[in-house]
Amino acid sequence: MTNSTIRTAQVLAGAENGGAENFFVRLVTGMHEHPDMQVKAFIRDHEHRVNALRQGGVETEGFRFGSPVDLIDRHRFRKALNAFEPDVVMSWMGRATAYTPNSKRYTLVSRLGHYYKLKYYQHCDYWVGNSKGICQHMIDGGFPAERVVHISNFADETPVTPIPRDSFDTPADKPIILSAGRLHVNKAFDVLLHSLTELPDVTLWLAGAGPEEANLKALCKQLGLESRVRFLGWRTDVTTLMASVDLFVCPSRHEGLGSIVLESWAHRCPIVATDSQGPGELITDGLSGLITPIDEAPALAKAINRVLSSDDLRQQLIEDASRVYAEGHSKAYIVQRYAEFYEEIRRKRG
Repeated sequence: MTNSTIRTAQVLAGAENGGAENFFVRLVTGMHEHPDMQVKAFIRDHEHRVNALRQGGVETEGFRFGSPVDLIDRHRFRKALNAFEPDVVMSWMGRATAYTPNSKRYTLVSRLGHYYKLKYYQHCDYWVGNSKGICQHMIDGGFPAERVVHISNFADETPVTPIPRDSFDTPADKPIILSAGRLHVNKAFDVLLHSLTELPDVTLWLAGAGPEEANLKALCKQLGLESRVRFLGWRTDVTTLMASVDLFVCPSRHEGLGSIVLESWAHRCPIVATDSQGPGELITDGLSGLITPIDEAPALAKAINRVLSSDDLRQQLIEDASRVYAEGHSKAYIVQRYAEFYEEIRRKRG
């Protein structure tokens, strides 16, 4: 440790499972590996997450993060936080932010990954948004622009081994596309199914579960697609699936950051996506993916066919997306960006 080491506390009162919670583990472990940061995690006491962080070398302490009347746990948390003597505290989402007071002892940063109600975050000193749209949401809500900072996420970069193309009783000699996410109306998998009617040789692997599952299966039968759609259920190996198919498709009507875009870039799977919030911000059409209008199945089918019918286009999208990811969204880039941001606000604090 050097005199320049930044002591940072990362506070998460998250659910047992979730995308933000998984990214928390990746980012905090990356911070621990950075030579200029000393990090401690203060999290809800989910055993698997505590173990994952400790296995990554991160000092971790668990709390209940209960209701406002749970004064004992709140006091224990604040006592432990002050004992760590952080330079910077970053809280994740509403419950952790409400638990964490502003203090003259440290700079309080809150990280927002969705378009949350802002009243729960007003006591912070700085705010990080993982998309430019979320940052604009905070500025429009009255937060001072000079204290709102955009820092993206990074994907799970763990190398994966593709599975056989004939998995899930799939014809190995035909094109395979993948889509993944909660089976919810916002994800617009119904539009994807309609587009598939114009792509007669293509098989779709659809990974996910949710309230629209029965409706999507009924639509699949109605459209005569039962032999070409594989409903895979909820999967924890989406990056492995990406490495096994020809193309990833994100047909969403509404999508926040679009972390799935970063996953596809990191694992060299070309992507076609609709112009929803996150993918529309991340993807440069024709460079790092193809963008189509929301809710337009013919346009989606046309873009899918463009990629599947051109090896040159497919390879160009892979190479350009890999470069975009490495230069602005990789683990190394994002962890360094946080280190620079924390050093900047520590210096301003004096």
